[in-house]
Amino acid sequence: MAHWRDSSRNVRMWIVDFRACFPILIFIFHITWLTFGIAITAMVFFTILEHYGFSVEVFARWLRSYIAGPRKIAQPWWKI
Repeated sequence: MAHWRDSSRNVRMWIVDFRACFPILIFIFHITWLTFGIAITAMVFFTILEHYGFSVEVFARWLRSYIAGPRKIAQPWWKI
């Protein structure tokens, strides 16, 4: 029986994160090598994210910050 403290954990289907289940579902309905590759890639991607402790939202913010670089230049609109 699950406890209320377990309600914040991510949903899993065996060892697969729930975010990777959508590409697997597409693969089940449309079996081709392309959809198989997409499903495997999604599973590996989400497994790596989970290994490093990222969620998809946190990874997107980290990636945006990494692309923007360490130096942020800002100028008020009234001084342009």
